[in-house]
Amino acid sequence: MRVTVLDHPLVAHKLSVLRDKDTSSPVFRLLVEELVTLLAYEATRDVRVEPVTVQTPVAETQGIALAHPRPLVVPILRAGLGMLEGMTRLIPTAEVGFLGMARDDTTLDIITYAERLPDDLTGRQVYVLDPMLATGGTLSEAIKFLYRRGAEQITCVCLLAAPEGLERLRRELDDNEVNVVLASVDERLDENAYIVPGLGDAGDRLYGVVD
Repeated sequence: MRVTVLDHPLVAHKLSVLRDKDTSSPVFRLLVEELVTLLAYEATRDVRVEPVTVQTPVAETQGIALAHPRPLVVPILRAGLGMLEGMTRLIPTAEVGFLGMARDDTTLDIITYAERLPDDLTGRQVYVLDPMLATGGTLSEAIKFLYRRGAEQITCVCLLAAPEGLERLRRELDDNEVNVVLASVDERLDENAYIVPGLGDAGDRLYGVVD
């Protein structure tokens, strides 16, 4: 497993505003999109391309285009939806699938409640969007699910990670090709499995509290 933490002043600045408990949901959503676009730049460093011929206004030249099959972007519902616009802004021709996974707050077990993905992901590069890598349970199960469908390479784009979550991914998935791109590795998990210092519940801060 390869972990990349972006060291860039714009990333640090936007993340600081996201952490602020007084940042409103509209501003929070906008900053998440902007931050994910910066993360996506690094996450797509190894995206597959193929040569193409391009006619400029002056002459014919050689360039590159995204190879087929196109990359597949998979946000983990619901909070991952807030990252989708930032990712597809950079790669608008990518295909998009959806995977609904949630952590039971009492047992911490991972429940899969929805999925909209191709039945066969053989040979596909998949980009998984999940803002918070806390215990690692949700992301680990999502990655296993995608590999069972045949995915060849998986890159996870997250805003924050806890050391405990990263260690779980290494322990459970180290035999697979997995890349993790982050804005920050925070200190730890608290007794409720929230990232410290973190930024709170990303889904609630993106969309408001749903009773």
